[in-house]
Amino acid sequence: MGRFRILIIDESDERAEVLRAGLEDAGHRDIVRLKIMQDLVERIAEIDPEVILIDLENPNRDTIEQMFRVSEIVKRPIAMFVDESDPDTIKQAVRAGVSAYVVNGLARDRVRPIVDTAITRFETFRELETRAVTAERALEERKVIERAKGILMKRHGLDEGAAHARLRDAARARGRRMADVAESILTAEQLL
Repeated sequence: MGRFRILIIDESDERAEVLRAGLEDAGHRDIVRLKIMQDLVERIAEIDPEVILIDLENPNRDTIEQMFRVSEIVKRPIAMFVDESDPDTIKQAVRAGVSAYVVNGLARDRVRPIVDTAITRFETFRELETRAVTAERALEERKVIERAKGILMKRHGLDEGAAHARLRDAARARGRRMADVAESILTAEQLL
């Protein structure tokens, strides 16, 4: 993995130093630390880290909710180190966007593989999310095109192939996508 600006969020000087040392061992030098979690979204936006490491003794519900807001807004890999946890808290943290949730595993020599894993999991999730959005958009466009073809078939007595060809030709002639022309047909139909 490349070298990144990494944000450490940790109230404990001793534990933050373990993280910093592990990051420096891995070649990271651009490391910023926050001791308190107030105004976290704004502070993260100012720092603009590529990776976020959070070290907590025992995360509570408010902390998990704050992580959800952070992950939704800043879209960065987040690794959370905790001393104690339960299955429900782990589930909530992962749903909140935490890429690596490490229970009782803060050790200098483990920092690099955990950061690498968090980055990889985050990138994989983002890729899957992008694919899902693209597939959903394509499905919605397909539905619009099918409805527009239905209108053309009904109004002009065309079969499906002819309606598709007319829609395709209209899109080409206007230099637009078929879904855009289909949307125009649906809008015009609603006005009539």
